[in-house]
Amino acid sequence: MYTIAALYHFTRFDDPDALRPDLLALCNTHGVQGTLLLAKEGVNGTIAGSRQGIDAVLAHLRALPGCSDLEWKEATSDHAPFGKMKVRLKREIVTMGQPDVDPRARVGHYVDPQDWNALISAPDVAVIDTRNDYEVAIGTFDGAIDPKTESFGGFPAWWEANKERFHNKKIAMFCTGGIRCEKSTNYLLGQGVDEVYHLKGGILKYLEEVPEEETRWNGSCFVFDNRVSVEHGLREGPHALCHGCRRPILPEDVKRPEYEPGVSCHQCVHETSDADKARFRERQKQIMLARARSAS
Repeated sequence: MYTIAALYHFTRFDDPDALRPDLLALCNTHGVQGTLLLAKEGVNGTIAGSRQGIDAVLAHLRALPGCSDLEWKEATSDHAPFGKMKVRLKREIVTMGQPDVDPRARVGHYVDPQDWNALISAPDVAVIDTRNDYEVAIGTFDGAIDPKTESFGGFPAWWEANKERFHNKKIAMFCTGGIRCEKSTNYLLGQGVDEVYHLKGGILKYLEEVPEEETRWNGSCFVFDNRVSVEHGLREGPHALCHGCRRPILPEDVKRPEYEPGVSCHQCVHETSDADKARFRERQKQIMLARARSAS
């Protein structure tokens, strides 16, 4: 079994580039795969490997400046969720494009998963899903508002255009693991919203801790690894990934005429040109040839 650890932590790294070589070498030594993002504002990512390997990497991360209280969420899988290890340098560990947003200064009120149902059922609370549109499409909470943003960077513009809808409302926000809400709640507080709440540990923690018979969640939760989606108890969901557009698809979508492995699905078939599709076909051909060589 592979142990999967999803993590993020906001802290100040004066020189994140200097942290990269040792971190990447440690992951490779222990056979840990996945992606870690480093920026001056902290670290974010999901990794998978043996129990021993994950423990070694987490110990290394917690020893970095300001990271002693780093938290993470774990799951398991019987197959490798990632194909390689990447440690990347970024301007932001989750891109919002708002230079004045600083989750280290203040964030909204954390709400434990066991208290979330009561909060979002209150009539004076507006519930906002801060994830991207393709994530929301496969699952969300009862009554949640979908901003229909293609990326997290679109959230501030959506709020500015819609803020009058939420006059005299408490705002409750959620995302996959909690990191986007760290920034979105700081942003709303800076915009003058008095009462802002967010789901501690995100959807993943809710699906792990709240019994399915008590759920206010509908559908699956998109995750950024080869599992594609998870459901209650963090069991693997039914979705696969269209490698043409990186959106989740269901088994029945593979049978649709628009689907071509590695090229397109019903969601993106009209979004790419013939030249794009030709390039995707060549990429898929090379992937299949590589798989055949490794299997022989």
